[in-house]
Amino acid sequence: MATIRHEFYETDERLTLSIFDKGADPGAVKITFEPRKFTYTNGEKSLVLEPLKGQITTDACDYTVGKVKVEVRFTKTAMGRWGGLIGDSPDPLANSASSSVKTTSVKPRKNWEGITTDILASEKEKTTEEDANVGGDATLNSFFQKIYGDADEDTKRAMMKSYSESGGTTLSTNWDEVRKGKVEVKPPAGAEWKKWN
Repeated sequence: MATIRHEFYETDERLTLSIFDKGADPGAVKITFEPRKFTYTNGEKSLVLEPLKGQITTDACDYTVGKVKVEVRFTKTAMGRWGGLIGDSPDPLANSASSSVKTTSVKPRKNWEGITTDILASEKEKTTEEDANVGGDATLNSFFQKIYGDADEDTKRAMMKSYSESGGTTLSTNWDEVRKGKVEVKPPAGAEWKKWN
């Protein structure tokens, strides 16, 4: 028989088990509740949990068969978190002193900082020839200084006029186009231009 995928979540009073058996026929599903054992069968698929981490009140447990999963609701005999489905932990009812002990399960946290560092380290650094934005404002500034320094007087005039009249949103090197009139402000897509004086 093949074991079936499952997961659970719990409160102090109940534990809900999801058994992922898509399209299960409610008439073919067989479930058995015992104080420290749970059995699920549906044709060739099965799930046996033994011994359960804690004792359950069998007549208070129930289940529903859905289209994607079978949801099983265990009612715990003793209050507290199990932290797992099966285990050899002593039955809390056998020793009244242990009934106040609660166990918790802590999921390992994803190290997003490490993942980001790994991705950035694996990326190939671009040179200023490949991307003018490499190196931040200093490199970009030197890029524009080179264009301006190597340009003729008309190109320099076009760059100065277009940049200053557009509020820094346009930089043109075409003097024939720029000299015809005032250069319009063209904010980036999704942005709105506001005058601050």
